[in-house]
Amino acid sequence: MAGRTGTSSADLPAPRLARGITVFALFCFGLIVFNNVLRDGVSGGKAVVALACSAAVFSIQLFNSSAKARWWPMRKRIVMLVVQAVFTLGPILVFGANWGGMLGCLAGSCLLLLPRRPGWTLYGVCCLTAFVHAWVTGVEPLMTIYVAQSTTLTGLIIYGLTRLADLVEEVFSSREERARAAVLQERLRFARDLHDLLGYSLSSITLKTELVNRLVTSRPDRAREEIAEVLDISRQALADVRLVASGYREMSLAAEVDSVASTLRSADVKAEVEVACSRLHPVVDTVLATALREGVTNILRHSRVQHCEIRAHSDEETVFLRLVNDGVTKTVHPPAPWSGSGIGNLETRLAAIGGRVEAGVREDGRFHLLVEAPLKPQVPATAAPHDVPQAVA
Repeated sequence: MAGRTGTSSADLPAPRLARGITVFALFCFGLIVFNNVLRDGVSGGKAVVALACSAAVFSIQLFNSSAKARWWPMRKRIVMLVVQAVFTLGPILVFGANWGGMLGCLAGSCLLLLPRRPGWTLYGVCCLTAFVHAWVTGVEPLMTIYVAQSTTLTGLIIYGLTRLADLVEEVFSSREERARAAVLQERLRFARDLHDLLGYSLSSITLKTELVNRLVTSRPDRAREEIAEVLDISRQALADVRLVASGYREMSLAAEVDSVASTLRSADVKAEVEVACSRLHPVVDTVLATALREGVTNILRHSRVQHCEIRAHSDEETVFLRLVNDGVTKTVHPPAPWSGSGIGNLETRLAAIGGRVEAGVREDGRFHLLVEAPLKPQVPATAAPHDVPQAVA
């Protein structure tokens, strides 16, 4: 998991390495300038001033190539470019020295600090200036071409390395964001599944235990049967919790219908059950079973139900599940899709496979829950049943 969504310890130095390569490349350009100044025969105080200017250009370039430079206000960017231009062009005008591509640093800064159109325009001006200066000062043709190429490549290399370092930092930052999102998504999945599983199971256990308490003296045989069902529900709840922790869970609509019918009978609810569905895709089967469990849980919790209808059928493309109950005693609020529970949870699960949910009290005063799901869910055929309905981004 950490290898795919998190940031391993071996990967942590990568942004620093990218910045380090950029700094090293700038340092090498500075050494080239020092060498060119000494080679041109500049000596004494002039050499000291020229080398100081080149060191200043190198230092300014470090700031311009930093990650924070992309967040500077435009006024600060222009000031930095003007200062760099003064230290770059000053020695050329005063000493007439051949900087051997030093204008490339200024060209790269133009690309980094200015919008695209003016940045590339000034980049071209810097390259042309280097060529014209070398030509006018009588530099031999091959050296003139070298100076122009050096300026062009230096600007591109500085721009490319700096932007590459920026992208590396953005990638690592996005990986951390994805890791955090994956953790939140897993927490949401866990909350949804616990609500869907334990909410129904605990409600069923409560109802059946109350029934056992009433029957234990008058009808001990029936009480023993109900106790056996309570034990089965408890064992199933324990197994479901383990499956939730492992991230894999598959449910069956047919099996869930039998379970909820027994629970409704224990609550003295008259249930009309009619299920006529062909074999369902595991993903669809799990989502519909979850919807049925959530619907019955809401019925038992939020209504004084006496009669309930559970009907499921399918056509060539869609399977329909409908729950209708009376005894509505609580106002139904609009669902919250990201609540991790209730109708909002069902909407999220159904939407993930291309289905939908309708829920509300209709004119007949009864609560209607209608679930529609495609027979072929919108997931790859090789996906596990829990992939989409449980892990919805």
